[in-house]
Amino acid sequence: MRPDRTSQSQEQLLRRDPQLDQTIRPRYFSEFIGQTKLVENLKILVQAAKERGEALGHILFLGPPGLGKTTLAYIIANELGSRITVTSGPAIERQGDLAGILTSLEEKDVIFIDEIHRLPRAVEEILYPAIEDFAIDIVTGKGPHANTLRLKLPRFTLIGATTRMGLITSPLRDRFSFHARLDFYSHEELLSIVKRSADILEVSINADAAAEIARRSRGTPRVANQLLKWVRDYAMVKAGGTITVTVAREALEAIGVDEKGFDPMHRKILEIIIFKYGGGPVGIGAISAAVHEERDTIEEVYEPFLVKEGFIVRTSRGRMATPEAYRHLGVKPAGGKTLFDA
Repeated sequence: MRPDRTSQSQEQLLRRDPQLDQTIRPRYFSEFIGQTKLVENLKILVQAAKERGEALGHILFLGPPGLGKTTLAYIIANELGSRITVTSGPAIERQGDLAGILTSLEEKDVIFIDEIHRLPRAVEEILYPAIEDFAIDIVTGKGPHANTLRLKLPRFTLIGATTRMGLITSPLRDRFSFHARLDFYSHEELLSIVKRSADILEVSINADAAAEIARRSRGTPRVANQLLKWVRDYAMVKAGGTITVTVAREALEAIGVDEKGFDPMHRKILEIIIFKYGGGPVGIGAISAAVHEERDTIEEVYEPFLVKEGFIVRTSRGRMATPEAYRHLGVKPAGGKTLFDA
């Protein structure tokens, strides 16, 4: 198997996401927990490509942050025995940046572009022939002396990842041969992930404590591993290194993670909708300004789980808090009813 090639763009990606821990990241399908149906389909695609001796078709991953899109890209490259180059949409600012990456690829290499929906439009346009015809067009000269030079590329695999499918243009979306949606994980899957990570990190944790961490992980493996690392550090300082369910609860409460797994920002969003806007509907822009958080961060990081758990709903007029949100905060709606009861 050829070694991974880590580009400067990948280093930037790792700095942006410090929880991307190579130690506990699964390297092969056999180590990956969850997304069972999707993984089975990916196994078929990879095996078929290997048997044909061809490059794997282009794949687009869709889902909220932390569900395993980057991990699956690495796994696919490992299973193929291919090199992987990792970058992200915001890191590719000019056409020349992408051209430099593409022309350095070798046959059957994998390139992973995270946040592919944030590619500049001019960059996206040179990606079309690259992924469809395995060629890029370079314009030399200006005005009447301009010429177009077509450079052939080796057959490679593009894996894109996005949290916002609606922001990907149709021409780009249609050029991916396989669309893979990742869903939130079950409690049982998260429990298995916590136990696996604890074993790798050599953390002393009992079954009840592992279950408590899994229960508060918001259906997200990245969150589960983040919480496990925090609880481990807390236990080292406060409890002699052993994680019991009591220690786990104390540690999580210390950083404001409640029984549902909501952190202070989740609760702040609910409080703004309920107390400042009477339960809604309220626009995402108003919520963003009130909680002093970027709109994209709210839509991509915090809102998906609140919607999934039934605490807020999206309507054409804005976001609305549900009766479940009122109950979670321990408050009663004005007049004793919400708009859902009307």
